[in-house]
Amino acid sequence: MKRKVDGVLLLDKPAGLSSNIALQKAKRLYRAEKAGHTGTLDPFATGLLPLCLGEATKFSQFLLDADKEYLAEVKLGVRTSSGDPEGDVIAQRPVDIGQADLLAALPRFMGEIEQIPPMHSALKHAGRPLYEYARKGIEIERKARRVVVHELAVESFSGDRCTLRVHCGKGFYVRALADDLGELLGCGAHLDGLRRTGVGPFRIEQAQTLEGLFELDETQRDDRLLPADILAGALAQLPLDIEATWQISHGQAIWLPRLSVGQLFRLYASDGCFLGVGEVNQEGRLAPKRLVVI
Repeated sequence: MKRKVDGVLLLDKPAGLSSNIALQKAKRLYRAEKAGHTGTLDPFATGLLPLCLGEATKFSQFLLDADKEYLAEVKLGVRTSSGDPEGDVIAQRPVDIGQADLLAALPRFMGEIEQIPPMHSALKHAGRPLYEYARKGIEIERKARRVVVHELAVESFSGDRCTLRVHCGKGFYVRALADDLGELLGCGAHLDGLRRTGVGPFRIEQAQTLEGLFELDETQRDDRLLPADILAGALAQLPLDIEATWQISHGQAIWLPRLSVGQLFRLYASDGCFLGVGEVNQEGRLAPKRLVVI
């Protein structure tokens, strides 16, 4: 029987599962009425997948635009149709480069750069995701998009393989990085493995495995959940008095001094209970944007 359970589960997704299947497994395990994720990982990828249960689903959008961190395994000398190990091999070339060549190429992909999204992505064209066209062998012209790479470093290099540490902003495709890097080096490449190690403030060391969760009883599993307000942790905290709490909880906007239009706040009742997120409207009043059901 389903139950009301609220919180954030930091899951270490295993290889071979889609993000949605991993979500459904966790949802059934917690017997949660409602659940959602904050951005997908490809089935071949592993690592940090924050899942939202119950009231936490209302705040998942605050992680969608968060920075991500990855360890990317790049296979040099082989280019695939999808840019990852699930695609067909479309080109093979000898690898005649050293670590110095790799290090010299990386600055081209750092900072604010333009990147053409891969065909094997969920971006929409005429209402359909690009990967549906790709599976039919249809190539759609894509415009380059501005993305940000905060850090790009070599973790290891050996022959035709290297491991890169990537810290990037929203909308960045690591598979496109591997493909573009291979073309710049002249040998071709594809993303052979991917592990997400960070999402916003969260790190893989905090994550739980599905196997580990199965071994716990329900109380122990619940103890592994983080509170819903942690998703909005980047927002300023704003405590409200009893009257303001009542007004916000009933959908009313309130006036407070020194507010700027568009500001977002984490709202708390006088007893410390998380109420949700408020936004300053065009009239300069603080209005409820997303509220939890207490």
